[in-house]
Amino acid sequence: MILSEFSKFLQEHNDEIIKNKTTLSLLTAWVLAILEKPAQTNVEKVIHQEIDFYQNKAGDFFLVAKSESGRKLTNALYNYALSYEQHVMRKWLEDKKPKDFKNK
Repeated sequence: MILSEFSKFLQEHNDEIIKNKTTLSLLTAWVLAILEKPAQTNVEKVIHQEIDFYQNKAGDFFLVAKSESGRKLTNALYNYALSYEQHVMRKWLEDKKPKDFKNK
């Protein structure tokens, strides 16, 4: 359910991934957007329950799993993000030839 929602988010941003935006930065943006507003859907409620967000005065932040299931969730999201990025790049490379990468 959560990976499905995240997958929809990534599919909406395929062009950004092809233009070198990492899926990990998109994952972070997605989770932060959910945590910064009140939970409305079941997916948002689970993320609010399992993941927390901490920020210092300099603006640096990190996400923390609140429990063992939260660690599994963050790990699954992380692995899915990396896998999706590889999938998008593989599809992009399918029709490319070596001469497409030569310096001009």
